Amino acid sequence: MENFNALQKILSTPQSICIITHKNPDGDAVGSTLALQLGLQQLGHKVTSIVPNDFPEFLKWVPQQEHILRYNKSKSECANAIQDANLIFTLDFNDFSRCGDVAEEFKKTKADFVMIDHHQQPAKYAKYTYSDSNMGSTCEMIYHFFDQLNILHVLNKNIATCIYLGIMTDTGSFRFPATTNITHQVIAKLIEAGANNTEIHQQTFDVNSFERMQLLGVALKNLNVISEQKTAYIHLNKEELNAHNYQKGDTEGFVNYALSLQGIVFAVIFIESLDEDLIKISFRSKGEVDVNLFARKYFNGGGHKNAAGGRSTQNLSETISFFKEKLSLHQF
Repeated sequence: MENFNALQKILSTPQSICIITHKNPDGDAVGSTLALQLGLQQLGHKVTSIVPNDFPEFLKWVPQQEHILRYNKSKSECANAIQDANLIFTLDFNDFSRCGDVAEEFKKTKADFVMIDHHQQPAKYAKYTYSDSNMGSTCEMIYHFFDQLNILHVLNKNIATCIYLGIMTDTGSFRFPATTNITHQVIAKLIEAGANNTEIHQQTFDVNSFERMQLLGVALKNLNVISEQKTAYIHLNKEELNAHNYQKGDTEGFVNYALSLQGIVFAVIFIESLDEDLIKISFRSKGEVDVNLFARKYFNGGGHKNAAGGRSTQNLSETISFFKEKLSLHQF
């Protein structure tokens, strides 16, 4: 970590700290935010955690999540916390564009930024940077950050649960390539600290609504295969989402069904946004197929080599046509 010793010295005395994660927070974002907050609070720091907007219902069981401020609902409270902070931790993103309107508040603060993130090509806004794209999750990085600070003694059941959640969700339940022997060693320590692995899996994954399962059926009916490029894609429009009472997070993991097809190495899902005039896109791949580069080049996105996101301001049919056109330039 850049300037680690200086940061360690600062954290040796009580500070006013903000923790902020990306828009549309997922399990890794929520887990890392809460784990860091709970750990720093044990050391005597004043900590406020902020998310740009709300997270899905399947994460509402996570310990202490009710104390996270939602910027889109509590702008003045969030703005005051950011202005009062002398340290701002940004977790699970590496460019201000990923945190939506919250970034406007950063223009007014004199706080130093600390980045902890595992995505590629980080921006240069942070004074203290812990960036490692080889890591499978930001939550695993939080564990190592605690270890570097020599504060692993703060680990308790709640913190261990939050870290376990983020590692589990961002590694696809420990099956993605970034899952290492070190990852499993960390998981063992978290279980020792009180994380109930069975309960965390059940609370996160075994909570499907009838409408979500019906929507999955529609998504699978909309599954298409482009054999020449070993590619499969799914699309969902507004009418299909509304017809099945779509809730935030309902399409989480749908793209992986396309990737599970035999012989497929590149999978995509196109989802028409209900509240923005754009198409949200998730890319997944196997092996050496780099969807981060593909998303950055064609769809104003990015992420990891085998998992990335993007967006398009064209309509759904135009976006899919554009995708096919660019896909034809590649051979997988």
